[in-house]
Amino acid sequence: MPDQQKYIKKLAGDRVLVIGGSAGIGYGVAEACVEEGCFVIITGSSPRSSQAALTKLQSSYPSATARLSAFAADLADEDNLEGNISTLFESVSKLLTDGVLDHVVYTAGDALSVLPLSDVTLAKAKQAGMVRFFAPLLVAKHALPFLTRSAKGSLTLTTGGVASKPSANWTVVGSYATALLGLTRQLALDMRPVRVNAVAPGAVDTGLWKGLTAEQKEEMEKKTATGRVGVVEDVAQTYLGILKDRNTTGSVVETNSGYLLM
Repeated sequence: MPDQQKYIKKLAGDRVLVIGGSAGIGYGVAEACVEEGCFVIITGSSPRSSQAALTKLQSSYPSATARLSAFAADLADEDNLEGNISTLFESVSKLLTDGVLDHVVYTAGDALSVLPLSDVTLAKAKQAGMVRFFAPLLVAKHALPFLTRSAKGSLTLTTGGVASKPSANWTVVGSYATALLGLTRQLALDMRPVRVNAVAPGAVDTGLWKGLTAEQKEEMEKKTATGRVGVVEDVAQTYLGILKDRNTTGSVVETNSGYLLM
């Protein structure tokens, strides 16, 4: 008689869209979902980036090729933002037998607009929030008709440690990160019974990390309680936990190596 499997197969067969899944944390979440037995759809900012990530996933998981797909979605284009998001969900729904997704994970980001207050302009401030705030808001709007309408369905957003621990010259980005905390809780009511949560990572060793000098890396590690920054494989587990826990909604989960304590 085989052992029971109450926990490790909980996501098997679920349909997951990872917006921003072509790189960094999003790619790690996509990998984790593939290993959990999910049907995984990723997006990148361009056809080239999304296709490259899809090819990489297929190479890593050759037996799961039939469960993998990719689309491009430009989330930085203000004039076409809502249209691009609407088109994305329409395209994704056509892939699915019943047109329904179980989970949407939003990890998309762009270059951080870190600048002194004296350099802030309305145009810069608005553009800084296009991918990091306005896009997730519109993703929520357009995702709802396509999500499983029960506690199984979920939308998971991504904010950051700066929402809880301000840093100099991060006024614009930090304000959007903080706004995502409120957006998460509001959406948990407006989208119920679909669950809405957010993950707030600290520094994570992604492609951006590789561009830092040894001294910069050491300085960042000193600001953590564990003496190390996170790796994608660790942080992806936080997203998996949220997808699995149907009792969690309106919550923001921190994963930051104790950065907030230092």
